[in-house]
Amino acid sequence: MRSRLSDLPFKRIGLLSLAILLCSLAFAKPDLLTRKPDTLANSQPMPNETSMPEAKLANNAPILPFEIQVSDAAIEDLQRRLAATRMPDQLRQTSWEYGTDSSYLAELLSYWRNDFDWREQESQLNQFDQFKTEIDGLDMHFIHQRSENPNAIPLMVVHGWPGSVAEFTKIIGPLTDPVAHGGNSTDSYHVIAPSLPGFGFSEKPNQPGYSPEKFAHMLAALMERLGYEQYAIAGGDWGAIINRYLANNYPDRLIGLHSNMVLANPPADETVRNNVSEAESTLREARTAYMQNEVGYQQIQRTKPQSLGYGLNDSPAGLAAWIVEKFHGWSDMPQGADGYLDNHFTKDELLTNISIYWYTETITSSARIYYENSKTPVAKPIEYIDVPTGAAVYPAEIYITPKSWVEAAYDLRHYTLMDQGGHFAALEQPESYINELNTFFRLLR
Repeated sequence: MRSRLSDLPFKRIGLLSLAILLCSLAFAKPDLLTRKPDTLANSQPMPNETSMPEAKLANNAPILPFEIQVSDAAIEDLQRRLAATRMPDQLRQTSWEYGTDSSYLAELLSYWRNDFDWREQESQLNQFDQFKTEIDGLDMHFIHQRSENPNAIPLMVVHGWPGSVAEFTKIIGPLTDPVAHGGNSTDSYHVIAPSLPGFGFSEKPNQPGYSPEKFAHMLAALMERLGYEQYAIAGGDWGAIINRYLANNYPDRLIGLHSNMVLANPPADETVRNNVSEAESTLREARTAYMQNEVGYQQIQRTKPQSLGYGLNDSPAGLAAWIVEKFHGWSDMPQGADGYLDNHFTKDELLTNISIYWYTETITSSARIYYENSKTPVAKPIEYIDVPTGAAVYPAEIYITPKSWVEAAYDLRHYTLMDQGGHFAALEQPESYINELNTFFRLLR
């Protein structure tokens, strides 16, 4: 592996029935029934929109150090808005059935107003080496934490919605400096964690067409800007989808692809399609049934994200309710009144992520990825991912893909059905997630 880094200003260099199948496609996060993530009816590139020649992305924009600095005025404004919160009513003897439970939200909002210390969380985030550079006319924010091991693998980890780079704060240290965390120095990585365009500290797109495929081209351009000729990629949620497009367009650049939300269409070969273990079938059926009541947000963000944004961008209570519902519903915990979110994430962890959306005013721009995914034609449809692939399938993931399906769609080298964990694996189950990354990438070192 070669890199050009000397000129950068681093601080430290039974098979399911057809009905079940269709339901599962409909309720998967990326809107798989109306638009599969790798195909689109009449998928012809729109000039200057979906095709992304590297020449367009190439420029000599500098890579500049970045530090998170929220103004005192913004913090004071948040406090005023929290104090003026007007809570809605909730039916008696209900908890999360109709949406975010009001008693938990009141608890979370009280903590946000009275106990949460953004300056402390800001300081924790600023311990990581952060930068900005221009890609395709937009300022891209990213963490670039270098390992001291010269043989470390460059690894780009990509978040989704409603996540942020804050999801990776528990894994960056163990990945870059495994010895300090009880690991082996051979399992070292240079970690690159970008904020997607329109998310967090990256600039918001001001025109249509910023689809997952376009994001993939931008991330490839970022890694080229950093000087990495070969690198690995990992992620879940939209990160997994974007990485799939990246692997489809730039297979020769990738050491390997790891996904904790691996997606694949049902194989055409009936024998392969039916080769699903009982454990996979049971889990897939259970998650399909559960997700039938979990996709309202997707339909709104896929069709009218702007209308939604007026409320969420103006009300911290509304924003918190919208985001925390997903952390509750997609984590490996009892649902309803029997599950307590604080047993899986601290309020500081939840509110750091929510505060990033609040202070950067990116809830509207981030939600548009659903709209762009459904409306923007795909330039290069995905047929087979010819990149070494590893998959960790957590039991509370929102979409479960059987191993045989993944094998038909990827160069699969490692696949694990995890014992526990959900959608936000790097934050909820950091140890098992790191172990899975290491197990897979040891095959490729």
